[in-house]
Amino acid sequence: MATIKVTQVKSIIDRPKKQKDTIKALGLRRMNHTVEKEATPQIIGMVKKVSHLVKVEGL
Repeated sequence: MATIKVTQVKSIIDRPKKQKDTIKALGLRRMNHTVEKEATPQIIGMVKKVSHLVKVEGL
């Protein structure tokens, strides 16, 4: 399956707990941190929920 690069570009300060938990579940720890993930339906759904906080490459 294809991989995608997810980079956190906005802070999670003053965001709802669900969004903070989703960012952490994606493996992002701080601003400008990038992780590579398999493009499974679960990961794509998580990325869509926090799309305003992350940048995605390879989708």
